[in-house]
Amino acid sequence: MSAKTVALAGNAFVTTASAGASEIINDNGLANWNSANTVTSVYFRMSSAASATVSLNAYLAGSNNSVIKVTVNGSAFTVKLAGTNAKAYAVGTVQVAAPGYVKVDLQGISKDGGYFGDVSSLGVTTTSALEYANDSANYYWSRRGPSVHLNYNVPSNSEYFYNEVTVPAGQDAIGSYFMVAGFLGGYCGIQVNSDTERRVLFSVWDADDGQKTTLVSKGAGVVDNGFGGEGTGGQSYLVFKWLAGNTYKVITRIRPDGAGSTLYSAWFFAPESNAWRYLATWKRPATTAYQSGVHSFLENFIDRNGYLGRRALYGNQWARNVSGAWSESTTARFTGDATATNAQRKDYAGGLENGQFYLRNGGFFPDFVTLNQTFTRPATGKQPSVDVDTLPTK
Repeated sequence: MSAKTVALAGNAFVTTASAGASEIINDNGLANWNSANTVTSVYFRMSSAASATVSLNAYLAGSNNSVIKVTVNGSAFTVKLAGTNAKAYAVGTVQVAAPGYVKVDLQGISKDGGYFGDVSSLGVTTTSALEYANDSANYYWSRRGPSVHLNYNVPSNSEYFYNEVTVPAGQDAIGSYFMVAGFLGGYCGIQVNSDTERRVLFSVWDADDGQKTTLVSKGAGVVDNGFGGEGTGGQSYLVFKWLAGNTYKVITRIRPDGAGSTLYSAWFFAPESNAWRYLATWKRPATTAYQSGVHSFLENFIDRNGYLGRRALYGNQWARNVSGAWSESTTARFTGDATATNAQRKDYAGGLENGQFYLRNGGFFPDFVTLNQTFTRPATGKQPSVDVDTLPTK
């Protein structure tokens, strides 16, 4: 038996809450626990079937006594908290039948003051190896969840890249970015930004020497600005209410301008309008490039939504070289970010599904797919039915 401490700061989410709820997960764990309607869920992964004995590290603030319900993989336990000193409260033991994530839900029952309690961590004692977020410097990233990628091979001197994306119904959680056509220096794809807003995003980073990427032109309704955080550069996006279940198409074009810079352009095809829409062209200085580092990825960019699952299918990848010849790309290497490679989260997958590549992350599902595999899909032979010379430029 070994005992591990699973910090809520990196492994917990407020999964049910009423509008205006005060509960939060901060660096110390669960705080402002005021509502009996709020459910906080904590996750850890067991690598084998075994029993698990769970305890709760908590203290009271604003109350002298409270009663809470702790549900471990469906088994409910009642726990009484008392006093303002932090201590371990025994919860109970459950049998876990198979490898995978264990979910622990916390919900208040009664209290004699303002809060049900502040909870910093779970104690878990088991014979199974445990996996959970334990890198406190990167809890923000572990709560966002693992990002996963498909890396495609395209011939040298490829100027255009074409890809298709389908997000299945119910897999479009808020905070998802289904990136379709990425390259060294930027990316283009579709996002879920809120309950009411979705975007088609096209961004190009500044040059490696720090010179600024500048906008050359943009399409109707496209917003442009700069961005920072994970690098700096130029960002353009179209607010567009794309729908789960529909298949969308993206084309990027990358070509040197002959004067020491490279031009990056992108277009988006929606079946709703049956037409290509021009997003933008950006000029990146001190760069001479065609398509390289071509990839797709799937990420969640809202950390509090990291417990939600998302999934996308990517199909029919093609590249067009400077001579105008199209070639189909049928292989993709599946990789992950540091959250995945450092085993902070293992709810990620990728590979083949019905002749297309797919990516999946979030949701704490049990069966992950080993990273750094190369997958090959069946060739479709269906060259993109688009004349790139007639693509709109405004």
